[in-house]
Amino acid sequence: MARRDEFEGKSNNRNKTKNRKFRNLLIIEAVILCIVVGLYAYLILILPKHGKGGNNSVNEQTSGDTKDNTDTVTQALTLEEQKQRQLEKEQKETEKKISDLIAEADKLALGYDYDKAIDLIKSFGKNYTDYEVLIKAVAGYEATKQTLDPLGAYDSVDEINHIFFHTLVADPKKAFDGDSKSNGYNYYMTTIDEFKAMMQQMYDKGYVIVSIHDVAKKVKGEDGKTKYVTGNIMLPPDKKPFVISQDDVCYYNYMTGDGFATRIVIDENGRPSTEMTMDDGTVSVGDYDMVPILETFIEEHPDFSYKGAKGIVALTGYEGSMGYRTNDKASPTYDQDQETVKKIAKVMKQWGWEFASHSYGHRDMGKATYNFTKKDTDRWLKEVGSLVGSTDIYIFPFGIDMETTMGHYSSDKFKYLKQSGFDYFCGVYKDPWIQVKDDYVRMTRRPLDGQAMLQFPERLADLFDLSKVVDKTRPALK
Repeated sequence: MARRDEFEGKSNNRNKTKNRKFRNLLIIEAVILCIVVGLYAYLILILPKHGKGGNNSVNEQTSGDTKDNTDTVTQALTLEEQKQRQLEKEQKETEKKISDLIAEADKLALGYDYDKAIDLIKSFGKNYTDYEVLIKAVAGYEATKQTLDPLGAYDSVDEINHIFFHTLVADPKKAFDGDSKSNGYNYYMTTIDEFKAMMQQMYDKGYVIVSIHDVAKKVKGEDGKTKYVTGNIMLPPDKKPFVISQDDVCYYNYMTGDGFATRIVIDENGRPSTEMTMDDGTVSVGDYDMVPILETFIEEHPDFSYKGAKGIVALTGYEGSMGYRTNDKASPTYDQDQETVKKIAKVMKQWGWEFASHSYGHRDMGKATYNFTKKDTDRWLKEVGSLVGSTDIYIFPFGIDMETTMGHYSSDKFKYLKQSGFDYFCGVYKDPWIQVKDDYVRMTRRPLDGQAMLQFPERLADLFDLSKVVDKTRPALK
């Protein structure tokens, strides 16, 4: 019995020892597990946030080396792709440059300026011959040049028309309302619809606007002296050059409220335009007179203008210029108006327009004395010429020439005008007529107004079909 108790005691001791060892083992394993978990957390969660730029573990260095190798490969591929993309970009830019260049050159060619179109293509650079499309463009312009004739359909500058208008009627109901001014408007004005119909028919018949300086130009001879010679206007054989001008572009006070534009302006697109006061008192900018209407027509029909030529704007001075009262020093906007006219004139010249003196006071220059001519000319140069710039064109008021001679001008009035810079002198006649002298050019103009259309329709039959021109709202002449 005693042995059994001893055995059972030993057995219990062994079990206790075994249980203690097992418990200790569990404790050790738990500690190791905590250490592993803590180390893992440190390596994964904490170390990356603090180890950038510091000392890295071997594993991190290995990882970094692998990342660097991957970046190097990626970078190499990216550079190759960038190079390809750069080449594609340069190719597209070159194609666009060529396309834009040809479009601009084609526009010049439409205006018969083939030499300038060729020069523009060649401005691409010496390597322009590397591009077949540019070679073909130049060859096409050169080939077309060979088909042109001097003066186009005409044999002589004597056949060239110079047509002219006064301010166009924008609202016939107001201009022809039966008051004391209506009959004058009916005689000497043309409506916008009539003007548009005239231009369309003339375009359809092959007419092309040229500058008066294309018709006759100043050249220097071998002796060093200058003289005027007839121009060499190169046009297709079916085209007919003509000059166009407009008188009294001043928008006089007496025209207020009668359906006319009020002044010339430069619109938001930088183009010469006009303002008009509407029935509700608002001011509208648009095609209310010859300048912007012709701009619009030529934009739609660029072959209606020879090398960018537009028209001649003839100005008096006694009520200012182009709708601005630059003659009135008492006006609160006097200084501002002068600067505005200067800016408008500059822009108009850039768009191909020319200016002429129509005298200062719009008097009969045939009857005018030398002293009056001198005083009137000096005042125009001072008050108008100083704003619009120098001009060599003089358009006689009422179309009345300062001399009736068919020979060479010889009066003191001519000598003073010549001394003042005027070389082109324009009167009025029913047919084209021109004199090209060594020291000046004399050219008549044909009026296209109500009187010509209603009283002398046969005179205009060569230009257009009047039955499709005359405004139905125009009353009979009185």
